[in-house]
Order: sequence, then C-alpha cells, then structure tokens
Amino acid sequence: MANRKIRPERAYEPKAMDALDLRILTELQMDGRVSFAELGRRVALSPPAVAERVQRLEEAGVITGYHAEVDPRAAGFPVTVMVRVRPAIRELQRISKIAQEVPQIVECYRMTGEDCFFFLMHLRSVVELEPILDLFTPYGHTTTSLVHAAPVPRRPLPLD
Repeated sequence: MANRKIRPERAYEPKAMDALDLRILTELQMDGRVSFAELGRRVALSPPAVAERVQRLEEAGVITGYHAEVDPRAAGFPVTVMVRVRPAIRELQRISKIAQEVPQIVECYRMTGEDCFFFLMHLRSVVELEPILDLFTPYGHTTTSLVHAAPVPRRPLPLD
C-alpha cells in the first residue's frame, strides 16, 4: 500500500493581527450587525479604515461569516441533546454523512478518545430523539445526554 499524505481539512495558522484587529473582532463578536461608522467610533478609526480591516480579516479567513443567534427554546426547540457516537469498525464516514443529513443536528465534531463523534441537536420534543438515534445505532454505539442548563452559554473568544 502506498503512503498517503493526509491533508488537514483546513490549515489553521494564526494570522498576524494587531491590537486594533483584536478590538474589531471583539466588537463584532458582541454585535455582528454594528455599522462601520459605529464600529469605527468604538475602536477609534474612520469607517473606511474599519471596512478595510474587516474585509482583510474576512479574506484571511479570521471572520468566517455573520449570523443571528437564535434561542432554540424560544424558537420551539425546548429539548437540547448531546450525543457521543463510537462507530463500529469502518463506519466513520457513514456516521459523518448521517449527521450531515439530520437537520436537528446543529453541531458535529470528530474527536479523539473512545467516542469519535460528538454532536449537539435541538428537538421539538423528546419523541423526536429515538428515530434520530435509530439512524446511528446500526453503525455504532451512542451515548445520549439531555441538557438541563447552560451555566456557560456561548460567548465571544477572549481576544484581548
């Protein structure tokens, strides 16, 4: 068998950023809809200078997109579930493919350890859980946890 080079999905190399870039990123994490004029006031730059820096951060892949943070409970998805999956031999790709096809799964991670996958999903009710888990069980072992609370909700990166 020939040696294969394994290429990472994406090369994560830190980008050269100065203190202003970090302040801009901090502000955008707090409010992604802020105007360039307001962002410029907050970081003491002109709107064109801020726009140029934001564009450079986007092109460098530091800023990967903008989105609205939606409260799943308020949107009708009161049940949050974390699932770990330990795939059967040679079923890694299948688990990943199934996870991509289930819209209730909002995050999926490939990881080290006994369990190779971790995913987070939001459901309208617990009744939705079993049919989703049944998609995975022919190809591996699942461990499921219902989330009661989030003592540390999603928060911005500590860039300063």
